[in-house]
Amino acid sequence: MKTSPPAGWWFEIETSAGNFSARITARGLAELRFPGERAPKATGTDAPPAALIILRTTVAALRAAIAGTPHSKLPPLDWGGATTFQQSVWRELQRIGPGCTRSYGGIAARLRKPGAARAVGAACGANPVPVLVPCHRVLAADGGLGGFSGGLEWKRRLLAAEGVAAAATAK
Repeated sequence: MKTSPPAGWWFEIETSAGNFSARITARGLAELRFPGERAPKATGTDAPPAALIILRTTVAALRAAIAGTPHSKLPPLDWGGATTFQQSVWRELQRIGPGCTRSYGGIAARLRKPGAARAVGAACGANPVPVLVPCHRVLAADGGLGGFSGGLEWKRRLLAAEGVAAAATAK
């Protein structure tokens, strides 16, 4: 009888901003949850060495991002189950440097999908790896915060760590 590969292993990551939960699969970081968000109990004790390497890269990148400093390397990301459009939005988010912002409409325009600002917002909301895939850097057209899966206080906090005022103008 064939068994399917595990859905991944859960790890708790301590940061100066609290403990995040991360789900890592054999292919990469699949999910990142904010402190206080409900997550399965850590199961990483039986994870293979490859998953532990992904975990180390995740920890370093997450701690750097929380501190507002650029991370040198992202872990491989496992976006299994995401649509092609979502993945294109998430790749575009990774092009926004620390301390910079874009608007939802600006992202849509960069993807050559004018008028898809709401769809970009939905893709940002579905981002399974917030903070490292920086959807917090996407603002409303008027420079307002818009939404954020981790809550607006987290969005403000992450932007402030990067030196961006909450009322910054998005491009």
